[in-house]
Amino acid sequence: MKNLFESAEAAELKERLAALTPESLRLWGTMNPAQTAAHCAIAFDMASGALKPARAGLVGRMVGRIIKPMVLGNDAQMRRNSPTMKELVLTGLYDLTTERERLCSAIDRFQMAGSAGCTTYPHPFFGRLTAQEWAILMYKHVDHHLRQFGV
Repeated sequence: MKNLFESAEAAELKERLAALTPESLRLWGTMNPAQTAAHCAIAFDMASGALKPARAGLVGRMVGRIIKPMVLGNDAQMRRNSPTMKELVLTGLYDLTTERERLCSAIDRFQMAGSAGCTTYPHPFFGRLTAQEWAILMYKHVDHHLRQFGV
């Protein structure tokens, strides 16, 4: 499965990220390209443990446990309009060049750190993830948002 511990997958996402422009048309969702790049970079803080968001409620955690193998157990793409934590929905003004560089750096740090760079703190929705699951999720998450803008 594609994951961000693999250099080729990290390079692929960064190449696609370079094609993202402020004028890239959104195919779904509400965030613009710069907000989306910032959103993805912040998600890497969650994967590393620098950001420890509150867990979902009981129902959310139960649903997360059920769909976790469906999301992380294959190469299927994340669905359009997949839910996100309200803390990661960005509405402010962001500069795409700055956020693209920040996201590329986050991808590099994650890829180079490997398993040792992943948190054991539970994902707010999916619960505890192995390092390999974090690597799969981070690839799928960035891919999802690049597809959101057709890149």
